[in-house]
Amino acid sequence: MNAIDKIHQFNRFGSRLGLERMTVLLDKLGNPHEDLDVIHVAGTNGKGSVCKYLEEGLSACGYRVGLYTSPFIERFNERIRLGGQDISDEDLQSFTDRVLKASDEMVAEGLDSPTEFEVVTAIAFLYFKEKGADITVLEVGLGGSGDSTNVVKKPLACAITSISFDHMDRLGNTLAEIAVNKAGIIKEGVPVVSNVPEREAAQVIARTAYEKDSKLYDISKNKFMIFDETPFSQKVSMEVLGTDYSDIEISMTGSHQGENLKTALTIIEILRKERKIKIERSKLYEGLKKAAQPGRFEVLAEDPMVIIDGAHNEAGARALHDTANKYFEGQRIMLVTGMLADKQIDDILKYFSQITDKMIITEPDNPRKLTVDQLSETLNKMGIEPLEAKTAREAVELAESMKDEYDMILFAGSLYLIGDVRRIVRNEWGKGN
Repeated sequence: MNAIDKIHQFNRFGSRLGLERMTVLLDKLGNPHEDLDVIHVAGTNGKGSVCKYLEEGLSACGYRVGLYTSPFIERFNERIRLGGQDISDEDLQSFTDRVLKASDEMVAEGLDSPTEFEVVTAIAFLYFKEKGADITVLEVGLGGSGDSTNVVKKPLACAITSISFDHMDRLGNTLAEIAVNKAGIIKEGVPVVSNVPEREAAQVIARTAYEKDSKLYDISKNKFMIFDETPFSQKVSMEVLGTDYSDIEISMTGSHQGENLKTALTIIEILRKERKIKIERSKLYEGLKKAAQPGRFEVLAEDPMVIIDGAHNEAGARALHDTANKYFEGQRIMLVTGMLADKQIDDILKYFSQITDKMIITEPDNPRKLTVDQLSETLNKMGIEPLEAKTAREAVELAESMKDEYDMILFAGSLYLIGDVRRIVRNEWGKGN
């Protein structure tokens, strides 16, 4: 059995927040996380992009950066990266076997088994330590306080990129409740960057930072300028903690990417001023330009334009709406979507329907999927009659058969869906299926 199959066996234990199992597992592995210099990033939206800016920017300045993210888009190995490369199959197998040995010891001692996410996080920690990461960028999986990445006791810096409604069944039904959970990553005396404009959530973060004697950098009102915009790049200028950062060209588009860049640059500037890192401006800019998130308004084909976007909650749908309408207003757009049933379906569709009323609906390959029938019923109530496809492959084939009728085909609604779509389109679009 290969490493990924072994890891997926732990899926039967579900997703359980809490650090007890993780603490025991890491102790059996020699606590590798304690030897890492970590930047810890939480948030409802934007944390993946912030982590990518940090990875590319710091790598360009000569640091060997470890990056841990979730979920993956196409390939499991994407979740654990070091030195700009995904973990190899051989290393994944080797480090998985060592972590599973420790897990077996836990079960033999009568302790609870770790979850799948805890196993993967432990693999990442062990890999980054033994392969010599200079800086490790950790993206929180879910929430903050009970997330398995939160075993890190003294990171270099923490950041909360945004707070909006998502995973309410686990994190709370108000922004303040969600903020309490995400603010759980704030550690004693560790600087924290907050890009959260919502007052009730920002107050929770400020109070937590005060209680933890952590210097708070609230950048939510800090301005930036965007210019030379295209659907594929833009330039951004801003001042960060008194330092001028002008004319930064980035490849990820939309004003929300200006926000994500602002968060990443603030972290970098804090660490530079504290002399934890050294930055060469020209190299930093080169790295930031390279930063690209698979599945974030990613162009896969042209004529017609085929774009995938990971928008899967209200804030993400709003950002997609704003970007699509800004660059493609008046064009003929087909939207292909499928969602998970535990998402804010009505709120997401409100924004999707303002992009286009031409839709193909399908189902993500996930047990939590919203069925085609359920999604169709909701759209019918909005006056939209979608075309239906049972699987991602059928949806891609249906969209391709209609490509001459549209200027753009946009896939969105679930990271699980666009991962499958990305693989199919890149390998097969236009080649005959």
